[in-house]
Amino acid sequence: MDTCDMPTAYGSAIYAGHRPVRDAATVTLTRAVGAVMLGKTVTTEFAVFHPGPTTHPHHPGHTPGGSSSGSAAAVADFMIPLAFGTQTGGSIIRPAAYCGVVGYKPSFNTLPRAGVKPLADSLDTIGTLARTVQDAALFAAGASGYHDLILKNDPDTHLRVGLCKTWEWDECEPAQQEVLLQTASRLARAGFSVTDTLLPQPFSNLAAAQLTVMLRQQFQSLSDERLNHWSALSPNLRDTLARGGQIDDSSYWSAVRLIQQCKALFQDLFRDVDVLVAPSVTGEAPEGLDYTGNPIMNRIWTALHGPALTLPVGTGPRGLPTAVTVAGLEGSDIHFLKAAYAIETALAKHDPT
Repeated sequence: MDTCDMPTAYGSAIYAGHRPVRDAATVTLTRAVGAVMLGKTVTTEFAVFHPGPTTHPHHPGHTPGGSSSGSAAAVADFMIPLAFGTQTGGSIIRPAAYCGVVGYKPSFNTLPRAGVKPLADSLDTIGTLARTVQDAALFAAGASGYHDLILKNDPDTHLRVGLCKTWEWDECEPAQQEVLLQTASRLARAGFSVTDTLLPQPFSNLAAAQLTVMLRQQFQSLSDERLNHWSALSPNLRDTLARGGQIDDSSYWSAVRLIQQCKALFQDLFRDVDVLVAPSVTGEAPEGLDYTGNPIMNRIWTALHGPALTLPVGTGPRGLPTAVTVAGLEGSDIHFLKAAYAIETALAKHDPT
């Protein structure tokens, strides 16, 4: 994200010392409402998979996730109260879950993307990381100009919640599956209506379609770096770009059509529920710093363009944070944030510890 008063290197040595001439639109809007930008945090290389030097704030031998690794770690470590993040696959939801903070990915284009280096133009989304839903919403309101996103202290007590295991359920470790089931039980005890919600069969291929679109579009977006600075790219990124270059037109457009089909089907689910709760990650943050974790549980929410939010719900068997995802319908952010706040409030009142 470009800043005129601080270097913006996009996580790459190619842009070491790069000083943009103006701020990204979100930065300008946030400064205009009185925010102070304390600094820049570490991202993975071009917000893809090659990690930076950031470690997990609670367990330094584990990854903080990515690509918004520095943002999640800094908020979790109480260095800062708020941070920007970006998500093209799972780059807000996953690091927020690993580090134990709230990560809010708004509906597509709620926060303006001008001044943010593109990766996959139909997926790139700017969001916020904070320690509470209210703070994440307040920050998003300031960074977008949509002040209706600001939450009042009146959580909804008549919420309809869909328990959504998703088609990727078997990717989750048993402990992570139990996190979701226990969270649903706690919400039911809090008085919410909780029902199982099944995603239609086309959703079984949605995560793969998201990956296809992302790989092909980032192959295009990073054309200058790929064609003119190949030797300066990490082996991880070279492999990723090579995969994108192998995707043929037919496969790409089939993936685009599947995403559109799923977006249409998704609307029908919200006749009976207000929001969904689903797994945020496959398990606790993996050990080691050479891998930012598996984004498989996040891909579908990015493809659907609706809001998604990481909600911390305790610690797992290895002592690292655990979380669930709250997901909603595109354009429902005001209602969605109220629902996420209500869930956060209810879980705090019915904490099993």
